[in-house]
Amino acid sequence: MKRVVLAYSGGLDTSVAIPWLAEGGYEVVAVAVDVGQPGDLKAAVERAGALGAVDARVVDAKERFVSKFVLPALSMNALYQGRYPLVSALSRPLIAEILIEIAEETGAGAVAHGCTGKGNDQVRFDVALGALAPDIDVLAPVRDWGMSREETIRYAEDRALPIMTTKSSPYSIDENLWGRSIECGVLEDPWAAPPEDIFTLTAAPDATDGMTDVVVGFDSGVPVALAGETLSPTDVIGRLTSIAGAYGCGRIDMIEDRLVGIKSREIYEAPAAIALITAHRDLEALTLERMVAREKRRVEQTWAELVYEGLWFSPLRDALDAFASSTQETVTGEVRLRLAPGGAIATGRRSPASLYDHALATYDDGDAFRHVDAAGFVRLWGLPSRSWARMRAR
Repeated sequence: MKRVVLAYSGGLDTSVAIPWLAEGGYEVVAVAVDVGQPGDLKAAVERAGALGAVDARVVDAKERFVSKFVLPALSMNALYQGRYPLVSALSRPLIAEILIEIAEETGAGAVAHGCTGKGNDQVRFDVALGALAPDIDVLAPVRDWGMSREETIRYAEDRALPIMTTKSSPYSIDENLWGRSIECGVLEDPWAAPPEDIFTLTAAPDATDGMTDVVVGFDSGVPVALAGETLSPTDVIGRLTSIAGAYGCGRIDMIEDRLVGIKSREIYEAPAAIALITAHRDLEALTLERMVAREKRRVEQTWAELVYEGLWFSPLRDALDAFASSTQETVTGEVRLRLAPGGAIATGRRSPASLYDHALATYDDGDAFRHVDAAGFVRLWGLPSRSWARMRAR
């Protein structure tokens, strides 16, 4: 019998995929990859066995996720369309790596995922799997079976499958250490305000009072401390999720341009991601030379688009990562973030590699700037504009 390794979340689609693949003649190896999502993955894996999987396992990949995927994204201040911190897009290439590793271990000739034909994740999985194992078969049951979400729920109910999604709770949710995405149901109406009960990581901004300051410490671009306490990057992310989330920081409600060419309404919660990107970007402003900082801002959007569009395993991302890595050598220091209802702003920054020179910047006594140099500089800087204006006047 053919064997397939299935990326298994325990949700509606991948739960239904197990019996659907089994009916198609496959032995299913269900793999739940732990990237910091909530819930009992061990219980989910036990359900996979009840659904017909011949093997089911949990892979703890939290540290691997942070070190190989989240930290490179942070070094690039990665925000798709300037807003989305690539929550799901970062976990997909990691899951693809693990699927291929287990396929090689178990002798499976195919791998499978639970993506639809409308979403971006199908591209991320298919392209990543093809880059890692060009000759392996990639199956997409949800894309192929042609059932609507309501029909999928009915399929599960008719077979008494142990799933959590119901007609009264139709949301599709994906979550990891870096944040949480919510879609489907009433959220498909872009005019409808999101109901408050969909949020779990962030408090409603209008329900929070006051403000608080928190200091984030970085070493070569990596977050290593919070409020003076040395922590692992994973622990910094975890604590900031709670601290910043309590002030409603990191709620994102946006119309997103999907890779397949449609616009979709997406809701995200990413308190730690938004807070850390805010702090990291501010520390870079203090420590990066002007031209390096300018070029980095330009390629950050390119990097975010590559990852969003499923091209993690691409030579351009590798090259941009090498550039980003070289820029992070001096990004060491502390940033003070002020958390207030709905957001986080930097109110202070300091670094042993600071390029800020008080004697040059001050207008008070002690000003060391050579003002006599300014007039000549400005004349030369404006020379092309004056030459163009004279030509136009003639």
